[in-house]
Amino acid sequence: MTDLSTPPDSLQGWLQYIEALHPKSIAMGLARVQAVRQRLDLPLGFVVITVAGTNGKGSTCAMLEQVYLQAGYRVGCYTSPHILRYNERVRIMGREAADADLCAAFARVEEARGDTALTYFEFGTLAALCCFCQHALDVVILEVGLGGRLDAVNVVDADVAIVTSIDLDHMDYLGDNRESIGFEKAGVYRAGRAAICADASPPATLLKHAETIQAELLCIHRDFHYQVQFGRWHYQWADFTLHDLPLPALAGDFQLSNASAVLTAIQSLHDKLPVNAEAIHAGLQHVNLAGRFDVRQSAPSVILDVAHNPHAATALASNLNAQANAGRTLAVFAMLADKDIPGMVAAVHATVHAWYLADIPQIRGAKATQLQEAVTEIDPDVPVHVYRTVAEAYRQACIDAGENDRIIVFGSFFTVADVMQLLPASPDNH
Repeated sequence: MTDLSTPPDSLQGWLQYIEALHPKSIAMGLARVQAVRQRLDLPLGFVVITVAGTNGKGSTCAMLEQVYLQAGYRVGCYTSPHILRYNERVRIMGREAADADLCAAFARVEEARGDTALTYFEFGTLAALCCFCQHALDVVILEVGLGGRLDAVNVVDADVAIVTSIDLDHMDYLGDNRESIGFEKAGVYRAGRAAICADASPPATLLKHAETIQAELLCIHRDFHYQVQFGRWHYQWADFTLHDLPLPALAGDFQLSNASAVLTAIQSLHDKLPVNAEAIHAGLQHVNLAGRFDVRQSAPSVILDVAHNPHAATALASNLNAQANAGRTLAVFAMLADKDIPGMVAAVHATVHAWYLADIPQIRGAKATQLQEAVTEIDPDVPVHVYRTVAEAYRQACIDAGENDRIIVFGSFFTVADVMQLLPASPDNH
């Protein structure tokens, strides 16, 4: 057990403390966080929307947040992981929580936990709830960290829960097939409340769980629908329709599935939080999310994407293929070793003309030589360059790139963070 004789005097100090508090970085289960939440006695006087899924969680949270902000509501949003600053995880009224607010929340959780050893994510989730309770918020959006059923976020009963997509990731914890993973994600659903699924082929386990607990299951292409026409799109759920909507300001056709789930959640909460069409239009047009097909410069263009599993890499490849490009595509790539490296490479290799591979200096980080083996196995003729750091790989890609080329940076949040620190700040992502 880690003792705290003197409270940390900075956010960084608190983060170092809570990281060392539990012997495991991930420990599934709700007992610990539930016990401490009860001691905190948090008055959650706001509507809660929980978002789970393999991919698309961040985009869905960002769209919900932006629409409700445009509608004039007081909004909180908790997401993970962060890219550059821990503060990114906790947003209140569209702004990152201040260091002082986070430190005060950590101190409150520390006082309440007693001898309960919380994981980093559990401690942070409770601290985020403490922050939200300090403001008179109308709605809070909570992104699941891993899975759903046993994730710390699930200690809160959501008024509406969304599962965006179901694919293979975190298989050591969730199972090695979609049925097992679907059951874990369906754990965020609640009896008698809207349970939204934006996956076009939901596993039978998800459907069965929703039926068993008598949740109000709403599935895309069955209960709610969208249709694209002439650069606009239309949404329908039962007798509710929205026509001539702007495409979301996030790249990828798949964002319409996420946006449809967002509109279904908003409409299901209409009696509590009415939202007009103008706010929906504005929210879709103004949403932004750092690190998701995030184009940061041109000639050559630099695209940052936190894709870290084959499902997300396939979406990245689709976005790359949809984008006109006269030159080559140079890939700056680094990953965690416990992810599906061959699957990632296979998903994007057809779009890549040269690879710039790097180590990730984390315990779970893959070595560049591991990545090299996967690349050469799939595409033995493509040029491959190996570097000690992501920064070195990126700098060399910049040297080699012509003005008509593009550099894609992907593989993990760590990869994107390392390059983002080398770039000018984007005025659209804050």
